Amino acid sequence: MTIFSRRRFLANTARAGVAALIAPVLSGVARALPSVGPAGIQLYAVKDSLAADPAATLRRIREIGFREVETAGFAGLSAGEFRRLLDDHGLTAPSAHLDFSDPGAAFGEAHALGAQYAASGSLRGLIPGQHSGGMTLDEAQRTAELANRLGEQARAAGLQYVYHNHNFEFAPAGETIGYDLLLAATDPALVQFEIDCGWMVLGGRNPRDYFERLPKRFPMIHVKDFLPAARGATADYPGAELGHGMIDYRPIFATAERAGLKHYFAEQEGPFTRMSQLEAARQAFAYLKRLR
Repeated sequence: MTIFSRRRFLANTARAGVAALIAPVLSGVARALPSVGPAGIQLYAVKDSLAADPAATLRRIREIGFREVETAGFAGLSAGEFRRLLDDHGLTAPSAHLDFSDPGAAFGEAHALGAQYAASGSLRGLIPGQHSGGMTLDEAQRTAELANRLGEQARAAGLQYVYHNHNFEFAPAGETIGYDLLLAATDPALVQFEIDCGWMVLGGRNPRDYFERLPKRFPMIHVKDFLPAARGATADYPGAELGHGMIDYRPIFATAERAGLKHYFAEQEGPFTRMSQLEAARQAFAYLKRLR
């Protein structure tokens, strides 16, 4: 995944204080349960294991307890071949992160998987110009125009297009941010959003605010956590196993479910230094189970 450097971005937001940015999400609220459906995992979180042995990895994912996955590539297989492996191991893929350089091919892959949602991990590679650093309002406007076109094509193909955020959409851009412009400039009937909650929190925004303000716009979320910055570090936040980082997902789930959440996928950013990707997936499932 190509992202705007955490170190540079968070250094830019340091004036507000990272603790203050995360505190609204951590503050006490009613205890919620992820009761919207079975626990899912974004397969990018086990990409190395998947590349080495797709069948064994999917078997282990199902043994851990996950019943849904979201794809990010097919481990060298075709979408149809990957679907057969999912079927063999009792897994479904309601959503797929796809390459939209050829929308027709992407939608064909979504159908081959049996997915309802066709999601973009990022559209930056399809927007003319050089993009490094935070999303400018010009980039956001052009991204919204492309997202609307993709959404219209997806609807014609019987699918729902979904935009997934990283952290560059939350960089200051005058009096607003690129993410808010994307929401305002896209047609809700054509473009829905998958909130990556971990990146949003580190970007200084509270997922609950978006769920409350725009219900029914966010059918899916990524459940991701980060470790606090090491003492003396310049605002770098390593990925963390769920339940071992900074974010309490109970209040997030409580609000998201009221706003129409349909699917949720555990995901972890690397590097994986404390345990294997599959062991981290096991801990992620255990954390989600404890929320019930």
